[in-house]
Amino acid sequence: MKLIEDLESLIAKEPSMFRAQLLREDVARLRKLQALAAAAPDAAAFRKAGARIGWTQGDARTHELGEPLERLLAAVYAFEKDSAPEAPIIEAWEALHRARMEKLVGCLSTPVPRPLD
Repeated sequence: MKLIEDLESLIAKEPSMFRAQLLREDVARLRKLQALAAAAPDAAAFRKAGARIGWTQGDARTHELGEPLERLLAAVYAFEKDSAPEAPIIEAWEALHRARMEKLVGCLSTPVPRPLD
């Protein structure tokens, strides 16, 4: 999968240890999706398994990724099972990545205290 190759090349050039670790984890997830797609008896089983591979910490907030994650799972399954083009994977990945980073940054940010009424 070209997306995996692209992410691996980014890891080699990434100066931030934090970002490099996130990229390594993403590559591992994508490889896991490939293996799940190959072994899945059907699309529903693949979607169920693929939605719970650690997209968020302990998958506690994975349900918040909704549509972008569903698009990625559908694209990976079609690519692996039907030799569909990879472009939908890239598009879905970009949307999922943005959604995940928003959740991650939100978790790391310090809440701003509100004035008491």
